Amino acid sequence: MADVLAAVPMALIFVGRDQRVIAANAGARALFGDALEGRYCNAILRHPDFLETLESSIRDGQVGSVRISLSGAASETHLAVTVTPMIDEGGAMVAFDDQTAFKRAGAMRRDFVANVSHELRTPLTALIGFIETLRGAARDDRAARERFLTIMERESGRMIRLVNDLLSLSRVEAEERRRPATEVDVLGLLRGAMNTHRDAAEAAGVALRLDAGPDPMRLKADPDQITQVFHNLIENGLKYGGAGGELVLRVTRLEREPVLRGPAVQIEVIDKGEGIDPLHLPRLTERFYRVDTHRSREKGGTGLGLAIVKHIVNRHRGRFRIESELGKGSNFIVILPDS
Repeated sequence: MADVLAAVPMALIFVGRDQRVIAANAGARALFGDALEGRYCNAILRHPDFLETLESSIRDGQVGSVRISLSGAASETHLAVTVTPMIDEGGAMVAFDDQTAFKRAGAMRRDFVANVSHELRTPLTALIGFIETLRGAARDDRAARERFLTIMERESGRMIRLVNDLLSLSRVEAEERRRPATEVDVLGLLRGAMNTHRDAAEAAGVALRLDAGPDPMRLKADPDQITQVFHNLIENGLKYGGAGGELVLRVTRLEREPVLRGPAVQIEVIDKGEGIDPLHLPRLTERFYRVDTHRSREKGGTGLGLAIVKHIVNRHRGRFRIESELGKGSNFIVILPDS
């Protein structure tokens, strides 16, 4: 029996008629702890629905099933439990299917749909309201018409940016397991991205400065996606870190990066703005997470830029981290393996 249980990856325990554990496999020990053999089931899992199903299944000789949730210190575990009577042995085989990941994925999908719906509903509501006004009270008011059309143009642009970011995120996730094989000059891509944002930087009163050597830095990467990383980080720095008047882009070649265990290229986007409270740092790459929701929407942010950066860097088997301190600016660091 022990050999049979050991061959099954799902958590399994074999219990006797008295509900004492006779054998358990590694999956069950990982779920409930070691030394399960000899203990009663109500000592390892005090859940009334589970105990009732176990008792009735052993008594009636019928397969029983139940879904239970266990609250832990940091998270909740969801289990689908199946109790199969072993009539000849006089006990039952209990299988625990951990469905926590599926539940979490479902919750993430629901949250994602809710967030997208909310992000689209706000500008759509504004557009509908302005259209109704322009057809009615403001039909002949030239000044109001111009003002409303300007707002409608801004809200339409916001929806287009949101849709484009959602499509980008979808494409990146679809390719995340395929490592790029094209050799590119990262420094050249960064210079191109900086040139694209020169006018926006001048309008914001921010100086873009490149801190790098003259030689090309070549590595295997997807040029379009890496360019998008640079665009997102530069745009993010101009919007939220431009108060310091300077945005520094620093490129360094690392002989050995400890986590990647090999040579790497490090790209930093450093601003001297107001900084970010450390409380927000772990969640900045979550979809639609914003430190200041109102300010982000005013500046045209979709809440997806850093999430896209994280997924692209993951596809390149690299690292992305954010360092910041209130009043001292922020540093967005991308490390890409050079091998």
